[in-house]
Amino acid sequence: MSTKILLVEDEPKVSAFIRRGLEEEGYDVVVAYDGTFGQRLALSEAIDLLILDVILPGQSGLEVLKAVRTQNQALPILMLTALGTTQDKLLGFDGGADDYLVKPFDFAELLARVRALTRRRSHAEAKGSQLRLADLVVDTAAKTVARAGQPIKLTAREFNLLELLLRHQGRVLSRGEIAEHTWEEAFDAGSNVIDVYVNYLRNKVDKPFAKKLIHTVVGMGYVLREE
Repeated sequence: MSTKILLVEDEPKVSAFIRRGLEEEGYDVVVAYDGTFGQRLALSEAIDLLILDVILPGQSGLEVLKAVRTQNQALPILMLTALGTTQDKLLGFDGGADDYLVKPFDFAELLARVRALTRRRSHAEAKGSQLRLADLVVDTAAKTVARAGQPIKLTAREFNLLELLLRHQGRVLSRGEIAEHTWEEAFDAGSNVIDVYVNYLRNKVDKPFAKKLIHTVVGMGYVLREE
């Protein structure tokens, strides 16, 4: 069965270019040209990946993102937009986006992101299980997190970051490794997006509890471990 992708993009030339390229690679592509119809399809169709523009007629991409995430935490979502500042990316990631590609882009880069996101989902479904460290429990199938029996609500980006740290618990991961495996995009050398998200995660997973699990190794990166 081919991978089904929903593309929500209001620029006809851009959507036709993306659709043609993805279909040539064997993907099944459905296109919506406004946010309202795109949201309806995303919530009613069985899709494997959502590619979502931010600036759309009807409802904005961020509004669609929020609506989809309330019902589906597991669906990979790639934001496609001309808005490329760090703040714009944080808005998308905070809303639950898995990746962010800025226009203009090379189709080869888009294809690499699509493959990475769909591959990650298939791996997650195949390995769906519980990961544990101390009193922290992450269910990668149900997409739930709890610590000391208390549920913790994370965005999709925060969940992916926590899962990465947990799968490599005890090992220091550099910012470059985290970006490669969790963001699948190259950041400017001065970008602090990863540090911001580690801080978000600490506030939810560590701050309310006495025992801290997320640690900074100065000059090297981050590690999840018991002290």
